[in-house]
Amino acid sequence: MQVCKPAEGWYNSLKLRIERDIRLFEIVFLGTSASAPSVQRGLSAQVVKHDEHRFLIDCGEGTQRQILRSGIGFKRLNRILITHGHLDHILGLAGLLSTFMRWEAIEEIEIMGGHWALERIHDLLYGVVLRGAQAPIRVNLREISPGVIVDEDDFTVSAFPVKHRGPDCYGYLFEKKTRRPFLPEKADALGIPPGPWRRDLVAGQAVTLPDGRLIQPDDVLGEVLPGARLVHVGDTGAIENILPYARGADALVIEATYLEEERDMARHFAHLTAAMAAELAQQAEVGRLILTHISRRYHTRDVLAEAQAIFSNTIVAHDFDTFQVRRGECRQMEHL
Repeated sequence: MQVCKPAEGWYNSLKLRIERDIRLFEIVFLGTSASAPSVQRGLSAQVVKHDEHRFLIDCGEGTQRQILRSGIGFKRLNRILITHGHLDHILGLAGLLSTFMRWEAIEEIEIMGGHWALERIHDLLYGVVLRGAQAPIRVNLREISPGVIVDEDDFTVSAFPVKHRGPDCYGYLFEKKTRRPFLPEKADALGIPPGPWRRDLVAGQAVTLPDGRLIQPDDVLGEVLPGARLVHVGDTGAIENILPYARGADALVIEATYLEEERDMARHFAHLTAAMAAELAQQAEVGRLILTHISRRYHTRDVLAEAQAIFSNTIVAHDFDTFQVRRGECRQMEHL
């Protein structure tokens, strides 16, 4: 008896789709220091990756060197999300654009942020780096507002307002779209042959089999599964307004510039203490809390101890730490 096998191209396509459904977000910390760099920590910058997509969040001084040291490289690193316009979060854009212009690594760069931040970035790039010259790549400064700012096939990126010194400060929510898993055992029971019929059912389309039967997606798809949620907050002085966006997140990345012993100073400069960040994680019932923007005035162990006393599943990020975020899981990867 001859057995029908799926064409190799179709099989690889379906396999890739399945892998994309389970491979979620990865975040690489390039700089984790507050305000000024230290010997161990660079200034604020992280890269969030999903499949071929890459997003650089903030770009503190020295970020391009951190990109090289991390092994990420510059390829496809053409979308930059800015949390706010303070210099320790944007000064690295000058060097990064200069490198892009020299190496011609990309054709276009899109920098997204609030109005005030983009004004400062415009002055930095056009007044200092370019000074009237024509950039060999397209530079798109895109002013954003709260809501979805990136909508791809299987994930979205949304911006939400946070409270810090100065206007137009944002946090970002990376969210995998809900999906319905394909159940091959049901397809086998219905006698659905491999090939385009299964592919279309995975895409949510009804199909007519060669024997004339009409098969609906509900016949072979499982229950709706929520997608992974990664929340990233830069500098902020309050947690109440972040709670709706952080609720149920698999990972919350947020600053912890001060300890409780200097809570008044944290309030004055509109920053969080480690305890405040942990209180937010506890109230929002997040999967894991990852603290960054760490001041040189404290030992990492003290920051961690203060947060873990409130929310045990806390880690303090170091430069080049990498985490994979899936629904229900946030796993730290080993350094290469």
